[in-house]
Amino acid sequence: MDVNGIIKIIAALLLLVIFVTVQQVEKKAIPAAKTSSLYEEIQEKKEGFEYPPQDARVDKVWKKIPGLNGKKVNVEKSYENMKKANKFDEAKLVFEQIEPKVKLKDLPPAPIYKGNDQKKMVTFLINVSWGEEYIPAMLETLDKHQVKANFFIDGAFARDNPSQVQMIEEKNHLVGSHGFGHPDFYTLREGTAKDNLIKTNELLASFSDEPIRWFAPPSGSFSNETVTAAESLDMLTILWTVDTIDWKKPTKDVLIERVLSKAHNGATILMHPTQVTSDSLDSLITALKKEYQIVTLDELMSETR
Repeated sequence: MDVNGIIKIIAALLLLVIFVTVQQVEKKAIPAAKTSSLYEEIQEKKEGFEYPPQDARVDKVWKKIPGLNGKKVNVEKSYENMKKANKFDEAKLVFEQIEPKVKLKDLPPAPIYKGNDQKKMVTFLINVSWGEEYIPAMLETLDKHQVKANFFIDGAFARDNPSQVQMIEEKNHLVGSHGFGHPDFYTLREGTAKDNLIKTNELLASFSDEPIRWFAPPSGSFSNETVTAAESLDMLTILWTVDTIDWKKPTKDVLIERVLSKAHNGATILMHPTQVTSDSLDSLITALKKEYQIVTLDELMSETR
């Protein structure tokens, strides 16, 4: 065989190798799943299960409203979940969450009243300046139902009742600030309000390594300077949408009806350590759980669905 013949054979072999390699690469690049009717069905139906993210915003009435992650179907992972049965199953869809572009931290200073109304969740805001005799029973009831609440502690209360605050912290409830000495924050200038919050935070820091992120002004009284002072300390000001008015000593039935009639997605439910609240808590949690998750502020105000 002459040289030209050998060259032709080598060239042919090279072309064959290149052809086989290209076929293998294309086979890997295009999963077999994409040729299946199930894969195509997931592609066709996915839009019905997807939601765009919602940016956090400042509402004229409700002030800061947290955003919400979007939901996107991961087609490949969903197919892997369904391919054994080779049947579309909504329960086996795999989702990815898409974060909103604007979050609470990006908004200007403003109070927060409620969570996003697409989250079927509520939260308990328990303001503590007195009522130490009712706290153990309330903690026991919360434990019974595996519910975590938000306890806003007055700095003076923490100073005088350290064992109560320690008990709350050990149960892993969220601890927030209620200021020091139950002042009317509406009347305080920004600097004075900030000093008050710092003093309270320093006391509460002795019970927990977690930073104090939430502030509930006593009696819901605040000004723009109050909110700005709190945010300068990386704290958010929280108000409420549902009030037990437990300090007026309603009956148990009145308190429960008052809450259930006004409960809604994202509700923040205000209460105090009182006899009627302690007596009502078990029934109230049982009733609320039929429709809502009861979570802490951190979970309610997060963008996670």
